[in-house]
Amino acid sequence: MYRPEIKVIDCSIRDGGLMNNSRFSMDMVKKIVSAVNDSGVDIIELGYRNSKNFFSPSDYGPWRFCDEDVLREAVSDIDLKMEIAVMMDSHKATADDILPREQSVVDIFRIATYVKDVDKAIHLANTASEMGYKSAINIMAMSHCVERELDEALQQINEETDVFACYIVDSFGSLYSEDIDYYVDKYKKYITGKEIGIHCHNNMQLAFANTIEGIIKGVNYLDGTLYGIGRAAGNCPLELLVAFLKNPKYSIRPLIEVIGTDILPLTKEIEWGYRIPYMLTGMLNQHPQAALALMELEDENIEKYDFAKFFTAITQEDIEI
Repeated sequence: MYRPEIKVIDCSIRDGGLMNNSRFSMDMVKKIVSAVNDSGVDIIELGYRNSKNFFSPSDYGPWRFCDEDVLREAVSDIDLKMEIAVMMDSHKATADDILPREQSVVDIFRIATYVKDVDKAIHLANTASEMGYKSAINIMAMSHCVERELDEALQQINEETDVFACYIVDSFGSLYSEDIDYYVDKYKKYITGKEIGIHCHNNMQLAFANTIEGIIKGVNYLDGTLYGIGRAAGNCPLELLVAFLKNPKYSIRPLIEVIGTDILPLTKEIEWGYRIPYMLTGMLNQHPQAALALMELEDENIEKYDFAKFFTAITQEDIEI
């Protein structure tokens, strides 16, 4: 009924922070940490450890930087049973942002990278490993990767790092189950002695289904977020994933409780989840930037719901309605 090797990672604060510039209150983050810890989920990713040379603290909240004093406060007074992770963008962080392990509450560094920046990702992952952390590499925008470059990147990660996992990331929410099958087989061909992970976006309402497909194919590291909170259409809902896995160590009750008390109220401030503009960019295998800009318009602006016009704009086609 379940595979004990599977590990579940909650990315609510990190991916959800892409919708509000990482401006979550400390009180809310502490509640989420407590709930996810009580649920038995294995890892929680509390945000980015990105350089303040790339992001101004005046424009972004504390979870874009995850300074140690902030992280310590977030996990204080909690009997942690799970591991703490932070993400670094390979092109927006430096090795200087990684403290020696004994000075940190962080257990895991996950390095997000485009294929073209894989050398930077390897450098950051190896630096984290040398300092005593576990590390993983997440290859973003799989659907835009040039085949040869992806093959070479996977081979390089396998040969030059000791990461515990390498991730398939459906950044644009454009992959179907057969695509997941294809990429898992490709990763298995090049990645040996390491786990494969999966991180899906929900532009075409396939994040949960594609995560399940990954499980069927042998993927053991699974990302999800509370109520699917995340950039644009969001991610695989954590509560659905935990319910599906049927592992008795997981409990859904703390998750649905914190969703009701803290996540749902956020929908009055930020808007994520399935929307036609996000569906269209997913269908077209495009970054959701244009759709995000459209959805940020005021509700009174008729442009916001002129989906046919938006479709024409992003396809540059003449269409007849």
